[in-house]
Amino acid sequence: MIAARRGIFNISCVLATLVTGADAATFTITNSCGYTVWPGILSNAGAPPPSTTGFELAPGQSAAVTVATSWSGRIWARTLCATSADSGAFACATADCGSGAVECSGRGAAPSATLAELTLAGGTSGDDFYDVSLVDGFNVPMLVAPRASSAAAANGSSSCWPTGCPADLNAACPAELRVAGAGGGAAVACRSACEAFAAVEYCCSGAYGSPATCAPKPYCFFKVACPSTYSYAYDDATSTFTCASAAGGGGYDVVFCPSASSLKSGGNPEAAGLPPSTMEFSGDTAGSLTTTRDVVAALLQTVVVFSAMVVVI
Repeated sequence: MIAARRGIFNISCVLATLVTGADAATFTITNSCGYTVWPGILSNAGAPPPSTTGFELAPGQSAAVTVATSWSGRIWARTLCATSADSGAFACATADCGSGAVECSGRGAAPSATLAELTLAGGTSGDDFYDVSLVDGFNVPMLVAPRASSAAAANGSSSCWPTGCPADLNAACPAELRVAGAGGGAAVACRSACEAFAAVEYCCSGAYGSPATCAPKPYCFFKVACPSTYSYAYDDATSTFTCASAAGGGGYDVVFCPSASSLKSGGNPEAAGLPPSTMEFSGDTAGSLTTTRDVVAALLQTVVVFSAMVVVI
């Protein structure tokens, strides 16, 4: 799948190993982008810490990160990072965790950021839950797949399916959601409607704070482009996936910039029996929606073209 420089290096062998043996699960994080990313990892409250909370990952490289089998939290990619010559602080243009260092050390990603969210069952007979979330916006294409997914699909199982967003939504991001690079250049991220407009109908709060009233419409750019992603609060039925004992069966792959063929189209085949969402929205600016549905449709056609052009490095 990955060409030159694919060798997997185990971060837990380089840094402090916090969980081992039967108590450990492995996330294999791969950078298939044509640029360097700096993955960040944040544990949920009460979850054991992973073997690392942040590191550099060059194009074509993979890293094996160790977590407890009962771990829950999120993984994301930071981009356009550098260390200041003046202050010595490390910072990134997108998804920065604000720690001032490569390790995020308990800090989460600033919007806009594509997030992999996982809750492992702890090696019990229960199910793991996982999704790729665009609730806080988009910065890098991402795929999450249990190592058991290929066998499960071959056996016709409705669980252990890969999920994510292989399309580069930055290229087709509507102007009012676009996060421009330095000097006002090309988009480096795409904000969620909630972050951009801070309106209750987009943040699923107030009168829209229930599954019955919260929906992706009228602003559905993310959901139409990547239907299996978690794009708004209460989006569990089409976007939260499960896998039994995935941690014991090889863990998970997290791939940045996956190939377009890595993910089958459509939503989650399991549409019932999922736990309530714990996703949060964030927004810091006010405004009004100006993009028409015709413009959104045209932009989504562009997304399809860019998805088809994605190649495996």
